[in-house]
Amino acid sequence: MITLRNLQLRRGTKIVLDGVNVNVNPGEKVGLVGRNGAGKSSLFALLAGRLQADQGDFEIPARWRLGEVAQHMPETDDSATDFVLEGDLPLMEAQRQLAAAEAAEDGEAMAHAHMMIGEAGGFDARARAQALLLGLGFKAAQVDEPVNSFSGGWRMRLQLARALMCPADLLLLDEPTNHLDLDALVWLEAWLQRFQGTIVMISHDREFLDAITGVTIHLDEGTLTRYGGNYSTFEEMRAERMSQQQAAHGRQQERVAQLQRFIDRFKAKASKAKQAQSRVKALARMERIAPVLTSADFSFEFKEPRSLPNPMLAMSNMEVGYLVQDDVDPDTEPVRKVIVRNINKSVLAGQRIGILGANGQGKSTLVKTISRSIAALGGEVTEGKGLSIGYFAQQEMDVVHADDTPLQHMVRLAKTVGPEGREQELRDFLGQFRFVGDMVHQVIGTLSGGEKARLVLASLVWQRPNLLLMDEPTNHLDLTTREALSMALNEFEGTVMLVSHDRALLREVCDEFWLVSHGAVLPFDGDLDDYQKWLLETSRAIARGQPAPPLPGNLASLLPGASAPAPTPARPAKADKKAEAAPVPVAKPAPAVANTRPGAARNDDRKQSAQQRSQVAAQTRPLRVEVQQIDTRMEKLAAEKAELEASMATGKLSGAEIADAGRRLAHVGAEVAKLEERWLELTEQIEALQAGA
Repeated sequence: MITLRNLQLRRGTKIVLDGVNVNVNPGEKVGLVGRNGAGKSSLFALLAGRLQADQGDFEIPARWRLGEVAQHMPETDDSATDFVLEGDLPLMEAQRQLAAAEAAEDGEAMAHAHMMIGEAGGFDARARAQALLLGLGFKAAQVDEPVNSFSGGWRMRLQLARALMCPADLLLLDEPTNHLDLDALVWLEAWLQRFQGTIVMISHDREFLDAITGVTIHLDEGTLTRYGGNYSTFEEMRAERMSQQQAAHGRQQERVAQLQRFIDRFKAKASKAKQAQSRVKALARMERIAPVLTSADFSFEFKEPRSLPNPMLAMSNMEVGYLVQDDVDPDTEPVRKVIVRNINKSVLAGQRIGILGANGQGKSTLVKTISRSIAALGGEVTEGKGLSIGYFAQQEMDVVHADDTPLQHMVRLAKTVGPEGREQELRDFLGQFRFVGDMVHQVIGTLSGGEKARLVLASLVWQRPNLLLMDEPTNHLDLTTREALSMALNEFEGTVMLVSHDRALLREVCDEFWLVSHGAVLPFDGDLDDYQKWLLETSRAIARGQPAPPLPGNLASLLPGASAPAPTPARPAKADKKAEAAPVPVAKPAPAVANTRPGAARNDDRKQSAQQRSQVAAQTRPLRVEVQQIDTRMEKLAAEKAELEASMATGKLSGAEIADAGRRLAHVGAEVAKLEERWLELTEQIEALQAGA
């Protein structure tokens, strides 16, 4: 058990923990939450033994083995697999003992070392290390590449895999999802759910916390408060506790005012002096209930776009990727490396598109191409008149300069991109994003990840875009800022294209998904739960050495080179099979007066069932005719929609023709929605009649 008793912890002059008392039991999975700067990382340093308490007691079982993600970036030529293997401390110790025994030619020591290696799982350790790497998004060809060949984000994944490799009793995880995409996050979530030891985790991903933790510890104003439950439960319990505290504070203030009025009125009267004095003592003895003081919520909103072209843009046979220069002979022509090809998509005004796909499939490359950061390798991109793009890069430093200050950045943005603004106006604007006082003159390179992310958000809001391209915008945002971003995106009148591993944000913002996979951009008709299920099935198949499962639904038939599927009406999936099934007769009880002839009862039952089927068929016939009419109409609308999108993607239409096609698409979508609703009503009526027969 981890125990903190009357513990005080200082960092410099700041008191991080002040007289706290909290316990963590073995096997508990704990979420440590609190605003940025509250001291969560300092508490982690205390648990890891890097800091000592200033006062009070801190106890952790001496035999517990600790696993945590190292923050320094490794510099080594070791392979990725060997680097991860070094995280298994018992195995490394056993191998060291074996090497020493072999050097000393000590047979008994060698036997003992081999036994230790077996107990540490040394014979399958390499396979386990590579399974961790594959689960965190590394390709099979990368597991033997040197660590120095990977970029910073991938090295942090290596550090995470190394920490998971350690057979730890206590696992400390500080923002483990920051450098992961959704595929790796889903795998990590399943891995941590199976972990048998104790976990203390800092995360700003609501769904990740809810899926893993069963205890939440809230750090606020130097105090630790333990709540039984995940993050959503914590929010509910804390809101109720704050409401109760505020009500109790109000009642106490009324009592204090009543006592004070009595004292003020009668303290000078001899006949009442004794009673007044007793109330003075009661007032002094009263344990005051503090008022509820909460940090101000952060909120912002995107300004109304100046125009809303429809469509925003149309992609026709577009290819995205990179030009790779030969390092040996830089004078040769760069080689085209196409990642995604044959993209034929239109982006309409008001759409909320979530872009899904495994790491390396081309999500960020697609967004960079649309944002004009890199050029398309083929095909055409036709932009609507007045298109204004706001781009949030996955690496914030791609859109800001480390040597600038926030104010310099905004001044340059106002001059080069617009709209123009006076310096004081820009200062006031930055204040809305918590850049107050001298912070506007702080060098951007020294800002925290969350502060840089808020500066990029401020830049987007100032530009008044009508198309927002957001690539992992929540990497360094705390929960309060993530909620503010979600609200701002939902109220934004333009179009949003979002790449994110934050499932809560995707669920709250997006109403359709594109899947980037197998070199194509495919429409994903399911929801995030369907996608997550497919990801888990894929990771399990890979872990067992089996081929990956096929793409969900009929997506495989939409890949380049696949035969086109037969058109199907756009029906609500949950009722599809029910509508096509023949009515099933319901068995009825035997008549009250039994027929004594052999087989007569069975004949009577069959006649009765036939009559019932005939009655139900007559009742449902007009309903089924209308269902068939709706199916026919939806097939025509689906064909019309495909034809309109194809014509818009060619880029050959005039501005007026594009506008007309966009309006027609909107009408088609509205009619399809009404037909689907009516189709569902009819099938429910048919099912009710069949069930009641």
